[in-house]
Amino acid sequence: MRVWIDITNSPHVLFFRPLIRLLEEDGHHVEVTARDYAQTLELLGRHRIAHHVVGPRHGGAGVLGKARALAGRLPELRRFGKRGRFDVAFAHGSHELTLAARSIGVPSATAHDYEFATLQHQLGLRAATRVVFPEAIPVQRLARLGARPPKLVRYPGIKEEYYLADFEPDPAVVAGIESGKVLAVVRTPPEVSLYHRHGNPLFAAVLERLGRDGSVHAVVLPRTREQHGAIRALDLPSLHVPDHAVDAQSLVALADLVVSAGGTMNREAVALGTPVYTTFAGRLGALDELLIAQGRLRPLADPSALELRKRADGPAPRVRRDPGLLLALLLSARQARSG
Repeated sequence: MRVWIDITNSPHVLFFRPLIRLLEEDGHHVEVTARDYAQTLELLGRHRIAHHVVGPRHGGAGVLGKARALAGRLPELRRFGKRGRFDVAFAHGSHELTLAARSIGVPSATAHDYEFATLQHQLGLRAATRVVFPEAIPVQRLARLGARPPKLVRYPGIKEEYYLADFEPDPAVVAGIESGKVLAVVRTPPEVSLYHRHGNPLFAAVLERLGRDGSVHAVVLPRTREQHGAIRALDLPSLHVPDHAVDAQSLVALADLVVSAGGTMNREAVALGTPVYTTFAGRLGALDELLIAQGRLRPLADPSALELRKRADGPAPRVRRDPGLLLALLLSARQARSG
């Protein structure tokens, strides 16, 4: 079987890593296309995932820029898909993949775990053959976006419990960090996301709080070059901004706390048992609502509420789930088409 996977954002590299391994172990041929955005290409290289860069970079925060990027990338994806003669195509939120695959007659499956990226879903979910979401998201929230059973299939838990199932942190990532300092990992807001356009002043206050505390070593992981430069320009002594993609999952697992304005790193911290605060400024999705209700994710309204202390009890017990379940749900797109 020939499988096409499109990876358009940094977190999706980790999502697809175990699925690519399972497919190749079963003798299937996998080809990956990617978009040059954030640390996507660097992480693909780090994980030794061969890939083809297709289309222009991310279109930015505005609707017009995104439309131009879509118009530039979609024809290139169609040409790639036609040449590849694929049996099935997968994505995590890449509406470009599902649109291209549908136009050339290739069954596709797309996964997602946030229901309020409405414009993206109106395109991508309707074009897909199968749509894969967590069980925590109510069916009625997805039905209006063109995702109903049997097209919609769901999985228990959070996707991070699947793709991090075989993960163990590498202590080398914290070498050189003073052991007595509180290690905080900070993820910047998704400023180019349409569902996050009204800004996040709370996040700036968090940087100020952490950056001026001499007992803290805060590793800030920006999404874009612009964010990298802006945080460096703050010149706050306790903030440390890596120049290249790092083993973020090991950092999260070994940190004393995580503060994230996005979704994936919040849930990675939950899956790895690290205390985590969210400063997400968009509309909370059902998954985050559930994690907050369970006490596994803490909403932050005031930086002074951050508990800056060393973890004495080590990581919490982890839930590890079989990534083969996610793969089976994605592969059901081919069965639906053949049926």
